[in-house]
Amino acid sequence: MKNIKTSKTILACLLIFSAIAACNLFTAAPNSSPQPPASTAVPTIIPVETAVEVSAGSSGLGDSLYPGFGNGGYDTVRYTLDITVNDVATSDLTAIVTIEANATQNLGSFNLDFNGFEISELTVNGEPAEFSRKGQELTITPFKPLIENELFTVVIKYSGSPEEMQSVALPVQTGWVKAGDRSFVMSEPDGSASFYPVNDHPLDKAFYTFRVTVPKPYEVAANGLLTATIENGDTTTYLFELRDPMASYLATINIDKFEIETMKSENGIPIRNYYSTSLPKSYREPFARQGEMIDYFSDIYGPYPFEVYGSMMMDTEFGSALENQTLSIYGTDMINFDDMEETERTVAHELAHQWFGDSVSVADWNEIWLNEGFATYSEGLWIEHISGRDALDEWIKLIYADVAKFPEYYPPPGNPPADDLFNGGVYERGGLTLHALRLDVGDEIFFKIMKTYYDRYKGGNVTTDDFLVVANEVSGKDLTNLLDDWLYSEQLPSILELGLGAK
Repeated sequence: MKNIKTSKTILACLLIFSAIAACNLFTAAPNSSPQPPASTAVPTIIPVETAVEVSAGSSGLGDSLYPGFGNGGYDTVRYTLDITVNDVATSDLTAIVTIEANATQNLGSFNLDFNGFEISELTVNGEPAEFSRKGQELTITPFKPLIENELFTVVIKYSGSPEEMQSVALPVQTGWVKAGDRSFVMSEPDGSASFYPVNDHPLDKAFYTFRVTVPKPYEVAANGLLTATIENGDTTTYLFELRDPMASYLATINIDKFEIETMKSENGIPIRNYYSTSLPKSYREPFARQGEMIDYFSDIYGPYPFEVYGSMMMDTEFGSALENQTLSIYGTDMINFDDMEETERTVAHELAHQWFGDSVSVADWNEIWLNEGFATYSEGLWIEHISGRDALDEWIKLIYADVAKFPEYYPPPGNPPADDLFNGGVYERGGLTLHALRLDVGDEIFFKIMKTYYDRYKGGNVTTDDFLVVANEVSGKDLTNLLDDWLYSEQLPSILELGLGAK
């Protein structure tokens, strides 16, 4: 994620095709992950006479900053979101969400995160289930208890319009946002519950199917591959499949009238960009080098993690950009036509998140520098790639000067406050941490660390300790003090003492 504060004030800190075209262009990329089974969950058969001790699944996953985020007692396997938007202007919708999950304990009840809407029907394994609601917690009591390791299916039917949500971590609206005659979704870190029932924490990744029906002439852009476009008279249904596990906050559904731009990277990764039809062609310029960026980051980090990539430009201002998995989203205020190099860095930033944030995801929101610091330093690496090491050094000097001059805006990235998660420190000082590591171990070892770290944890969740273990292992050094100073010390270490030239 990047926001206006980071990108403009403090230097980068804070489609639709026809079905035929979609099928021809968006075939699986060579480096895509194995696809999940297409079949739905089959409930485990438990003998009626079996007596088991059951308990309630926890109403949170114990995140150090947001202990109420997510829920315990089960792991989600797949979400199928079948949503019909009846009125685009009001986002009035009817929906059926199917959740396939695996019980990790004997469950008498379990929770989902869900805000607003009227639930008309809820079943577990085809049987009506009791449910109650308190705030954002939806507590479900199945007709029969769920047994540890049981694969079960929850179906929830509901209707209404998404309510406005403001994140506890970021003072802006999050989740499903209505913007005139269009809508978009940006949910980091806790907005997904604004439009579907979910286990809303990055620790519980899942596969996704989106089946979204909208009135004509509106169109839909969502995560993954567009696999079908179905004409229904006055409405159109768009079917998207995401065949790599995704953290819930990265799920996105966007509704507007779009122009679609398609291309491929030289390595064959398909790209589809969505632009509001009301935008001038000049808004395509910042995204022209995405293919080159994909191939460059694939070379230094490892193969691109997913089947497809692209960006979506919505004709509205919302003060940020977000790395939704396979489809990053931008508002018009993120495009600075007076400084296209800055804008290109923002595009590189969101793309780099596909590796660090989307594929390699945090295990706890306290570790957010592993997302934002890595994406920020990727901006610098892109500068170095196109303009040379001297240009990178100048960029580092400018960032370091800002961090040193305004420490109140750049607190230590290893301890972000819960009410200011996306502060400048996790971006700029997080990026400086990686540059300090590079200067200490040298270029060859540094890039080996980055590749090893990504390869080891792709598709999973990480902590700073995981990164430290890889760095120590690959370098043969104890880098604990170096990382501790940059991540946790109130006093900013001197990067100039390490030198700025390549080793």
